[in-house]
Amino acid sequence: MRISRTIAAALALFATPLSAQSGTSQPASGQWRFDTDADLSATLDCFEAAGQTVIAAHRGGPTPGLPENSIEAMDALLHAVPAIMEVDVAVSSDRMLFLLHDDTLDRTTNLTGEAAALDWRALSQARLRDEAGWVTPYRIPTLEQALRWAKNRTVLEIDFKRDTPRDDVIAMIRAEGMAQGVVLIAYSLDQAKELHALAPEMLVSYSMERPSALEEAVAAGIPADRLLAFTGIRTPRPELYNILDDADVEVIFGTLGGRNSIDNLLDRYGIDARYAELGEEGVDIIATDRPRAAGEALAGAGRLQQAGQCGVSRSAE
Repeated sequence: MRISRTIAAALALFATPLSAQSGTSQPASGQWRFDTDADLSATLDCFEAAGQTVIAAHRGGPTPGLPENSIEAMDALLHAVPAIMEVDVAVSSDRMLFLLHDDTLDRTTNLTGEAAALDWRALSQARLRDEAGWVTPYRIPTLEQALRWAKNRTVLEIDFKRDTPRDDVIAMIRAEGMAQGVVLIAYSLDQAKELHALAPEMLVSYSMERPSALEEAVAAGIPADRLLAFTGIRTPRPELYNILDDADVEVIFGTLGGRNSIDNLLDRYGIDARYAELGEEGVDIIATDRPRAAGEALAGAGRLQQAGQCGVSRSAE
């Protein structure tokens, strides 16, 4: 009973949509949607030209009662704010692709042990925990379920966990018609090269904390228009953003990162307006653990997506 009340309260609180945006009136309800059939690079260019900043919800934007990497958390978030979703893809012992961040099940589910050691039949029985540790009714979603849910709703940033077969993930993305609805995350130049070779039609997020990183990626055969630049989580660098902008490469900056993250500092000192300032400094996508707060700040500064613009819509439900 206590769990049910917790979840009900969370849904009522966190599904509340933004009510105002830069002087425009938005519907009081309904879900934000991105057109995942449109060319994603062109969509991001459209946002940039309109002076808008995109929110990327880390681990799908979990909230009390709604666990990380769950469809339920992502679905609730889209009723509150337009956002793309970063998710983590793992693989079971029988090669089922599913969403889970940790190598072990202990923190995020009611099971224990190494996730990759279990088959999907066992994993599918797990119940997800929320951030407070409460066991919820929600189950681990498969990648297939997540892609089908995301189709013409939102973009998924795919973070490959240990031993996850990239070719299998890409084959499933194509099978679900989501090639323009994903961003593939690479942590090294070798990973970026591999992902581009496997999926030249998809965008790759690659760490670029110095201008030479872009030059190296292009020299390795990855066109600049297939790249997004992840520029770290500590220090904003407007001068680097200018260089990347000149090369038509969108900038991602992370405000996430645990106790000492920028997210937590902005929350602690009540300076959420900094999210909008990051956009004004050249950040195209803010990767955050506080997507709702970032959305409010961006909306107040007129930098949040609006229905009818750049393929973004909002249902009237």
